[in-house]
Amino acid sequence: MHSHQERRASVDVSSNSPRGEHRPVIAVFDTGCGGLTVLRAIVSLVPNADYLYFADFARLPYGTKSRQAIARYTTEAAHFLRERGAEMLVIGCNTATAIALEDVQHAVDIPVIGIIEPGANRAAELSRSRAAIVIATLATAESHAYQRALARRGVTVYEQGCTLLSLVIEEGWGDLPVTEQVARIYLDEALRCAPANVDVMVLGCTHYPLILPVLRRIVPPQIAFVDPALSTAETVVSELKIPGEQQWNGSPGFRFYVTDALERFKRMAPIFLGEAIDYVELVDIEALNKMPSAIGRR
Repeated sequence: MHSHQERRASVDVSSNSPRGEHRPVIAVFDTGCGGLTVLRAIVSLVPNADYLYFADFARLPYGTKSRQAIARYTTEAAHFLRERGAEMLVIGCNTATAIALEDVQHAVDIPVIGIIEPGANRAAELSRSRAAIVIATLATAESHAYQRALARRGVTVYEQGCTLLSLVIEEGWGDLPVTEQVARIYLDEALRCAPANVDVMVLGCTHYPLILPVLRRIVPPQIAFVDPALSTAETVVSELKIPGEQQWNGSPGFRFYVTDALERFKRMAPIFLGEAIDYVELVDIEALNKMPSAIGRR
């Protein structure tokens, strides 16, 4: 990862490639801050790229919405990012991936990568017992998206919804005893209900990598953790098909967009991204969708 000074120098998307090679423009979408862990993982493998990040705070949580609403919101975000130059879109939200991935893939003319399939691939590679636990938000757990993805790979899955865990993480309480107490309640239940020979735990919420040391203290040492953000970043590299030297020969540029809670995003972003951000644009996506160009696009 590059230093704060190098990264801040390229907050606005621009060509930072020293020899003028084409820099990919990669967009990451989420309902809030969690997708920043996905962005962070991608940047760690592809620093020579320009990044767009869109957080739909105005309409979260998606987990309480209908399938139709989630598909519409995610598709609108995809169009917004495509119109701003995105050449690849990563849906860094488990709920949106579970519900709307195919809708978005049909709606835009760029590669669209979800977070669930890469995570399932990695879990299946690691599991010798063919048994896994997925901890996630309740909406993701109830979608059974990971269960279906891992069943196709011959892995039996127990899914545990952890309603409160992402909330305490967003409060910045990752180092406080309350977070371990909350995590222990959920994980103890998961370990009681899962097969005794389970050997993989999938972090099915983008917040959870932030408390990996806490989770490691709770679960037996034979259980390996899978962070789908890392697997998704590897999928992005594979899809880009750019030479390794070009992949690394530059520093990243950023644009951040939010539909609400601008100050909250600025405050929370360093926890998820690992550093402060300088500029965020507030977007009224509902107003944009009423414009003639948006109507005609549909």
